[in-house]
Amino acid sequence: MNVTDQIALVTGANRGIGRQFVLELLERGASTVYATARRPESLAFADSRVVPLRLDLLDHESVVAAASAARDVTLVVNNAGISTGAALVTGDLADLHREMDTHFWGSLDVIREFSPVLARNGGGAIVNILSALSWFAAPGSGAYSAAKAAEWNMTNGVRLELAAQGTRVQGVLLGAADTDIAAGYEGPKIDPREVPRRSLDGLAAGSIEVIVDDWTTMVKASLAGDPAAFYAQITELLGAS
Repeated sequence: MNVTDQIALVTGANRGIGRQFVLELLERGASTVYATARRPESLAFADSRVVPLRLDLLDHESVVAAASAARDVTLVVNNAGISTGAALVTGDLADLHREMDTHFWGSLDVIREFSPVLARNGGGAIVNILSALSWFAAPGSGAYSAAKAAEWNMTNGVRLELAAQGTRVQGVLLGAADTDIAAGYEGPKIDPREVPRRSLDGLAAGSIEVIVDDWTTMVKASLAGDPAAFYAQITELLGAS
């Protein structure tokens, strides 16, 4: 997919990676970008090609309304997410549900509502922003890791289901980017602008999975090995006890 003249929708576009996606899409010549957020008044873009919309992944009716308003979309970027820091065993169960409801059910809701839109417009593409934590867990990431693992395999599943209508589904995986959601993380962080750049380059090349950084490359390479050795390495890298 060449982004020039495409009509895109980006969830969680008010900050972080979502905001960078909007800016990169504009830079590459998208004709319209629907920038969505739970509070559309928080969106600040000067370009007239940006159309603000309300979309809350925990509010099904807002997803339906967005799909009705953005009937010309050819590219959907599922970026919106949260991180509660909840532990699986001792964390607040409501927080665990929020993580899964946001990353898995919310992202899937967007796909279910927009896939008919994409089909009518020739197929298009869906980009799901995932995480290296789709493939491992670290202290403080229990709920987030589980939800991202579910979203990762959901991405694989919908890719197969939407192939017949000509919709490409891309998963984008990274470690930590220098955004608000990673504010408490002291490890290496990439420039969030790298995420849309790598993703959109991947769409142009036909890539269904994009690995953004060295950390995620290392995690993926470890999956075929002994998990005990991998977690010993991760414990040392993260300085965990």
